[in-house]
Amino acid sequence: MSDSDTGKKTAAPSAPQPQPEGKPKARRKKKKRPPKGVRIAGFLMGGTVDTVAGTIGAVFKFLGSLLLILLISGLLFALIFAYYVKTQLTPSITLSLDDYQLAESGTIYYQDSNGYWQEMATLPASQDREWVNYDNIPWYMEKALVAIEDKRFYEHKGVDWYRTSGAFLQLFADNDSYGGSTITQQLIKNLTGKKEVTVQRKLGEIFSALELEKSYNKEEIIEWYLNAVYFGEGAWGVQTAAHRYFNKDVWDLTLAESAAIIGITNKPTAYDPFFDETANKQRQETILREMYDQGYIDYNTYIDAVNEDISAALVHSENEVYTQEIYSYYEEVVIQDVIQDLMALRGISEETATHLVYNGGYHIYSCMDMDVQSRIDAIYQDTSQIPKPYGSDQQLQSSIVILDPYTGAIKGLSGGVGEKRANFLLNRATGTQRPAGSSIKPIASYGPATELGLITPNTLVNDSPYLYLNGTSWYPQNDGGGNYGVVTILRAITLSLNTVAAQIVDKLPDGPVTSYNFLRERLGVTSLVPDDASYAPMALGQLTNGITVREMAQAYDAFVNDGIFTYARSYSMVTDADGNIIIDNTPKTTVAFTPNTAHVMTYMLQNACHYGTGTEAWIYNMPVAGKTGTTSDYQDRWFVGCTPYYVAAVWTGFDTPERIRISGNPAAQIFRKIMQPLHEGLEWRDFPWPYIGGDTGIFGVVQPTEPPVYDNPYYYNGGGQTYDGTVIIG
Repeated sequence: MSDSDTGKKTAAPSAPQPQPEGKPKARRKKKKRPPKGVRIAGFLMGGTVDTVAGTIGAVFKFLGSLLLILLISGLLFALIFAYYVKTQLTPSITLSLDDYQLAESGTIYYQDSNGYWQEMATLPASQDREWVNYDNIPWYMEKALVAIEDKRFYEHKGVDWYRTSGAFLQLFADNDSYGGSTITQQLIKNLTGKKEVTVQRKLGEIFSALELEKSYNKEEIIEWYLNAVYFGEGAWGVQTAAHRYFNKDVWDLTLAESAAIIGITNKPTAYDPFFDETANKQRQETILREMYDQGYIDYNTYIDAVNEDISAALVHSENEVYTQEIYSYYEEVVIQDVIQDLMALRGISEETATHLVYNGGYHIYSCMDMDVQSRIDAIYQDTSQIPKPYGSDQQLQSSIVILDPYTGAIKGLSGGVGEKRANFLLNRATGTQRPAGSSIKPIASYGPATELGLITPNTLVNDSPYLYLNGTSWYPQNDGGGNYGVVTILRAITLSLNTVAAQIVDKLPDGPVTSYNFLRERLGVTSLVPDDASYAPMALGQLTNGITVREMAQAYDAFVNDGIFTYARSYSMVTDADGNIIIDNTPKTTVAFTPNTAHVMTYMLQNACHYGTGTEAWIYNMPVAGKTGTTSDYQDRWFVGCTPYYVAAVWTGFDTPERIRISGNPAAQIFRKIMQPLHEGLEWRDFPWPYIGGDTGIFGVVQPTEPPVYDNPYYYNGGGQTYDGTVIIG
């Protein structure tokens, strides 16, 4: 097909054009194509450059993201650390340093029947310390301390960051011998008593030091340090140390003597010159050399001090003999309570709190009622008034706590019988724990079950030896071995039936754990251990460690005060010498039971005192509601009882436990001896009458299904007598 056939026009071929003469026509050179392999390599190189650029960009993007994450994480860590510092490490030392400077004995007071405060006891200093003001401390003693302990003391603000950094490196290297503490930090450690090797303690010490130096200057820090630290041989502070070692005042010490005393502070047991004079001399020379190297003394002064023979000046005087004031058991409890409360309130050590009590000029206002205490002492200090067991060479011991159930005020107590001849020995009222026996039943089984609506006094329960509990294979026998068949809860508590107490605990929502929680959370019992959350401890009082008489008394106070539990307290207030309140120990309460539960319990416990195991505690001039307690093999005998005025817990037993062979319950007998005269002249009061309620049916008992067993001395069938001849009416 021709082009014309396609409709396209084609140009005619042009004729060859003539070329200019002379210069020939230049031809365009063809560009030589590279070989195929080179072309591929170039292509790849171009691709690699792009890839590398993309990779570098991705890396920078990743690094930027990582830096951003690190920055945010750092900020979060800083915020968390700041919160930790604020809440955990910001100084908890709220004591005023002036408390030490007072050096004034404390005083305990009691309020007489006319409302006037009378002196009860004075508390002389327990530590041999004589305060010395900064102006009386030799210049070279201060410099000796700074040279050996904290050479940048005058430059830092409480923390030497150079030494602290090294100290933390050693700490994280698991080296517990790290140092780094400044004089300020050492002072804080001495005041708080916190010396454990932990990061938290070190951080707390650092922040405390920074805060302390905001309020006190360097001279005050030095004065405090040299008066507060221990220098061995019972000497606290440099003035006492100067007298102890050189029989002179601190301002009369020579440079050599000052350095010798400063050397003791590092380790009193090692550098005490009376213990190791050679070690003290070596330490002294090290200090003198540091003083010379740091420019505090010149060479001649240094040599003279090193060559001074201080051994001849050392005077090892005999300890002073003095007559010790013997505190009463009550006074000791007040002292211990104030010390513990100061520790908790101010975050200080027991040593520091003790020092404040004895040296801070405190006025301590006790809760003691002299009338109550004198009636206790009349029985407890006269051993002829204490019931006499037979078959033992030991003196029967006893302790008692009587408190006001509405305020928790301990009105009187005794920690033992007979004359008290020394301080802070065994206080059986607060310092020992003994099994409670059946006296625990009202607070661990009957009380909680009544509160939870599981039982009433009219609830029927089967006192049978052939029952099985749901939560355990354990099942107790009654004291005496007999059983009564179907009885009411009122009858069961009156006769102190062990089988019923076990069944009640078994019916609680979490069994003995419920009892355990009631005691710990509602009734202030702190002596329990986790193993006590089981059947025998909660049903029968066979506790792992036991319980204190004080705890028992305060646990029962809720029954008198409409179910309001109030912690027992031995003092109401502590003030300083100027009358400023240090501790306001107002009553601390919690709701343990509803009012009706409390009234039901006093109703049932009155029955126990009138017609059951507590008859020996009955007094004619006031209603008594209470419960006896007897432990295995009759080694402990208890009675815890209430009147509308007081709660009293009494324990009797031997210091070395053995069977108490005696007629009746000696604790109930002592209760009556004290409480009956104590209530003479008081207006008669009744416990509130409760709403009793009917049978809850929780035990599934409708009516007696078997006749009662008649071999129990407590058996009642419409009338009868107990083992001691008292009539059982209900």
